[in-house]
Amino acid sequence: MSHDHAHAHVHTHALPAAGGQLNRAFIWGIALNLGFVVVEFVAGFVTGSLALVSDAGHNLSDVASLALSLVAFRLAKARSSQQYTYGYRKSTILVSLFNALILLVAVGAIGWEAIRRFSRPEAVPGGMVAIIAGIGIVVNATSALLFMRHKESDLNVKGAYLHLLADTMVSLGTVVAGIIIIYTGWYWVDPVVSLIIMLVIVYSTWGLLRSSLRLSMDGVPPGIELEAVKAAALKIPGIKDIYHVHIWAMSTTENALTAQLVVSDNLDGEQVAGLKNSLRHELEHLGIQHVTLETNALPIPRTSP
Repeated sequence: MSHDHAHAHVHTHALPAAGGQLNRAFIWGIALNLGFVVVEFVAGFVTGSLALVSDAGHNLSDVASLALSLVAFRLAKARSSQQYTYGYRKSTILVSLFNALILLVAVGAIGWEAIRRFSRPEAVPGGMVAIIAGIGIVVNATSALLFMRHKESDLNVKGAYLHLLADTMVSLGTVVAGIIIIYTGWYWVDPVVSLIIMLVIVYSTWGLLRSSLRLSMDGVPPGIELEAVKAAALKIPGIKDIYHVHIWAMSTTENALTAQLVVSDNLDGEQVAGLKNSLRHELEHLGIQHVTLETNALPIPRTSP
């Protein structure tokens, strides 16, 4: 039996080489959105607009999302230690889970208040709502442009870009609500828009919560199929079987795998090493960067997938 602990350090989902530009983009994006959250929340509180308050909560999720991506960017560079041999990569998953839970609690409060206001609509200044939401369009669109150049280089960057682009549309919807209130006096439009925004938050946050729970429990990361991994291994000449396959996320951007291979018994050490290098290359294309393989020339009964 031979043992090989091969770790491929090619981060296919890591932030691209233009790290300085992206670092500045994240910082500017966080600053712009955080400033707008404060303005929007204060305006919503003063005017009594639930739509503005709920949209401020939504934009706060942007800040959290951007901050998490920045944290992942920084922690990916942190060195491992004797106590934390993987470094601090896992913290990105735990913070993501915490953020999703907090957002769902906030959404529940917004929904409760919106339902209450249907029975007792409160007058809100449509002009102020439209103006603040208009500022939101500028902030979100500007933030999205910061990431547009690199959106195809990394999944985190693309996610930030799409999230900010969607929020631009949400702010546009709030502007429409403000204009409707100005010309019709239909104050019930405010809680309706709040509920729509709430549904948008739930839709985006639910995926975050589900993925965070899955990754925190060392489940197979989304986008990776166990059968595809096995197929990639078995198509390599010389690999007869693969079992004891375990795949988990080391962070929100890096995945790991351990497995046992059964190889042809007429292979020498150099040929076995070549098989492992070929498999590592295939696994990198499947989004798995850190690979530990163990080989055995004799088939033994499989006790787990």
